[in-house]
Amino acid sequence: MSLTHIDGLPAHVLFVHFVVVMVPLTALAAVVCAVQPRYARRMGLVLPAMGLVTLALVPVTTHAGEWLRSRVGNDPLVRRHAELGDGLLPWAVGLFLMTLAVWWLGRRTAEPAADGSSAGGARWASPAVLRTAAVALAVVVSAGAVVDVYRIGESGAKAAWHDNYDKSASGHRG
Repeated sequence: MSLTHIDGLPAHVLFVHFVVVMVPLTALAAVVCAVQPRYARRMGLVLPAMGLVTLALVPVTTHAGEWLRSRVGNDPLVRRHAELGDGLLPWAVGLFLMTLAVWWLGRRTAEPAADGSSAGGARWASPAVLRTAAVALAVVVSAGAVVDVYRIGESGAKAAWHDNYDKSASGHRG
């Protein structure tokens, strides 16, 4: 096993599935935790850990993709997919930074006690402006990352399948 091939298969084909799952999952968690800081507190370090894993998966997947690209010839669809894939890293960095910021803000936002006072005592409660900015940024970064993953995946599917199946076949042959 290596970062370029696993059990005889190109590793990119396997790693891409992790990216396709982790980017939207991390994006959803970041937005939910930004909107409801109590969820950020409940998740604890899992939220920024998800962001870090997602961030780490992107260059690993891209590296495996570059290895695969060098072995499939000069196809314009593969070239387009690779160009789009190179653009995911900034979104993954932004997503990681957002998970870190949302986690940090969630820790700093005290839950109100039953009597309405701050349960955290000395804990700092983030101002509404900061929380609103965090929600807006989380939505923008998350949406950008998810849309980019969709565009990359769609271009990869076109590159892989554009001439590899019979579009006119209508029944099962047995």
